[in-house]
Amino acid sequence: MSEFRTELKQVRGLGSAHEGTHHWWMQRITAVALVPLSIWFVFFLEAIRGVDYLAVRYAIGQPMTAALMLAYVCAVLHHAYLGVQVVIEDYVHERVAEVGLLIATRLLFVLAALTATVSILRLVFLAADPQ
Repeated sequence: MSEFRTELKQVRGLGSAHEGTHHWWMQRITAVALVPLSIWFVFFLEAIRGVDYLAVRYAIGQPMTAALMLAYVCAVLHHAYLGVQVVIEDYVHERVAEVGLLIATRLLFVLAALTATVSILRLVFLAADPQ
Protein backbone atom coordinates (compact mmCIF):
# COMPACT_ATOMS: atom_id res chain seq x y z
CA MET A 1 0.00 0.00 0.00
CA SER A 2 1.46 3.34 -0.98
CA GLU A 3 1.68 6.36 1.27
CA PHE A 4 -0.31 9.38 0.05
CA ARG A 5 1.31 11.91 2.37
CA THR A 6 4.38 13.72 1.17
CA GLU A 7 7.18 15.43 3.03
CA LEU A 8 6.35 18.65 1.16
CA LYS A 9 3.21 19.01 3.28
CA GLN A 10 5.30 19.07 6.47
CA VAL A 11 7.87 21.45 4.97
CA ARG A 12 5.16 23.94 4.03
CA GLY A 13 3.74 23.79 7.55
CA LEU A 14 0.49 22.18 6.44
CA GLY A 15 0.82 19.12 8.67
CA SER A 16 -0.39 18.62 12.20
CA ALA A 17 1.07 20.93 14.82
CA HIS A 18 0.67 18.14 17.43
CA GLU A 19 -0.82 20.63 19.88
CA GLY A 20 -4.47 19.63 19.63
CA THR A 21 -4.39 17.04 22.39
CA HIS A 22 -2.65 19.39 24.84
CA HIS A 23 -5.08 22.18 23.99
CA TRP A 24 -8.05 19.85 24.46
CA TRP A 25 -6.74 18.61 27.83
CA MET A 26 -6.05 22.15 29.07
CA GLN A 27 -9.61 23.20 28.21
CA ARG A 28 -10.96 20.22 30.17
CA ILE A 29 -8.64 20.73 33.14
CA THR A 30 -9.48 24.43 33.44
CA ALA A 31 -13.19 23.63 33.09
CA VAL A 32 -13.01 21.06 35.89
CA ALA A 33 -10.99 23.46 38.07
CA LEU A 34 -13.56 26.18 37.48
CA VAL A 35 -16.41 24.14 38.96
CA PRO A 36 -15.31 24.28 42.63
CA LEU A 37 -13.65 27.68 42.16
CA SER A 38 -16.86 29.16 40.73
CA ILE A 39 -18.91 27.71 43.57
CA TRP A 40 -16.44 29.21 46.06
CA PHE A 41 -16.56 32.55 44.21
CA VAL A 42 -20.38 32.72 44.34
CA PHE A 43 -20.33 31.99 48.08
CA PHE A 44 -17.58 34.58 48.57
CA LEU A 45 -19.60 37.22 46.69
CA GLU A 46 -22.63 36.40 48.82
CA ALA A 47 -20.53 36.68 52.00
CA ILE A 48 -19.25 40.16 51.12
CA ARG A 49 -22.55 41.50 49.82
CA GLY A 50 -23.51 44.68 51.60
CA VAL A 51 -20.25 45.21 53.48
CA ASP A 52 -18.12 48.32 53.14
CA TYR A 53 -14.95 48.77 51.10
CA LEU A 54 -12.56 48.16 53.99
CA ALA A 55 -14.23 44.86 54.85
CA VAL A 56 -14.00 43.70 51.22
CA ARG A 57 -10.38 44.81 51.02
CA TYR A 58 -9.63 42.92 54.23
CA ALA A 59 -11.50 39.79 53.06
CA ILE A 60 -9.68 39.61 49.72
CA GLY A 61 -6.41 40.37 51.47
CA GLN A 62 -6.53 37.16 53.52
CA PRO A 63 -3.97 34.62 52.22
CA MET A 64 -6.40 31.77 51.50
CA THR A 65 -8.96 34.05 49.88
CA ALA A 66 -6.26 35.73 47.78
CA ALA A 67 -4.90 32.35 46.69
CA LEU A 68 -8.35 31.12 45.68
CA MET A 69 -9.06 34.41 43.92
CA LEU A 70 -5.79 34.16 41.98
CA ALA A 71 -6.54 30.55 41.05
CA TYR A 72 -10.04 31.52 39.92
CA VAL A 73 -8.88 34.48 37.84
CA CYS A 74 -6.05 32.50 36.22
CA ALA A 75 -8.33 29.55 35.44
CA VAL A 76 -11.04 31.79 33.98
CA LEU A 77 -8.61 33.76 31.84
CA HIS A 78 -6.74 30.69 30.61
CA HIS A 79 -9.97 28.85 29.79
CA ALA A 80 -11.34 31.93 28.00
CA TYR A 81 -8.10 32.37 26.05
CA LEU A 82 -8.18 28.75 24.87
CA GLY A 83 -11.77 29.20 23.70
CA VAL A 84 -11.05 32.44 21.86
CA GLN A 85 -7.99 30.85 20.26
CA VAL A 86 -10.11 28.00 18.87
CA VAL A 87 -12.67 30.44 17.48
CA ILE A 88 -9.95 32.48 15.76
CA GLU A 89 -8.24 29.39 14.33
CA ASP A 90 -11.55 27.97 13.08
CA TYR A 91 -13.15 31.09 11.61
CA VAL A 92 -10.36 33.45 10.52
CA HIS A 93 -9.11 32.10 7.23
CA GLU A 94 -6.56 34.72 6.21
CA ARG A 95 -3.21 33.73 7.75
CA VAL A 96 -1.98 37.29 8.46
CA ALA A 97 -5.24 38.23 10.20
CA GLU A 98 -5.24 34.97 12.15
CA VAL A 99 -1.70 35.42 13.44
CA GLY A 100 -2.34 39.07 14.27
CA LEU A 101 -5.49 38.25 16.18
CA LEU A 102 -3.80 35.39 18.04
CA ILE A 103 -0.94 37.67 19.09
CA ALA A 104 -3.31 40.47 20.12
CA THR A 105 -5.50 38.03 22.04
CA ARG A 106 -2.54 36.52 23.87
CA LEU A 107 -1.26 39.99 24.84
CA LEU A 108 -4.72 41.06 26.02
CA PHE A 109 -5.19 37.99 28.21
CA VAL A 110 -1.65 38.24 29.64
CA LEU A 111 -2.30 41.90 30.46
CA ALA A 112 -5.59 40.98 32.13
CA ALA A 113 -3.89 38.25 34.19
CA LEU A 114 -1.08 40.60 35.26
CA THR A 115 -3.56 43.33 36.19
CA ALA A 116 -5.66 40.93 38.26
CA THR A 117 -2.57 39.46 39.96
CA VAL A 118 -1.16 42.86 40.87
CA SER A 119 -4.57 44.02 42.12
CA ILE A 120 -5.04 40.97 44.34
CA LEU A 121 -1.49 41.14 45.68
CA ARG A 122 -1.97 44.85 46.38
CA LEU A 123 -5.01 43.98 48.47
CA VAL A 124 -2.99 41.33 50.32
CA PHE A 125 -0.38 43.89 51.27
CA LEU A 126 -2.99 46.55 52.12
CA ALA A 127 -4.97 44.15 54.34
CA ALA A 128 -2.43 44.61 57.11
CA ASP A 129 -3.09 48.38 57.04
CA PRO A 130 -6.78 48.91 57.95
CA GLN A 131 -6.90 52.56 56.85
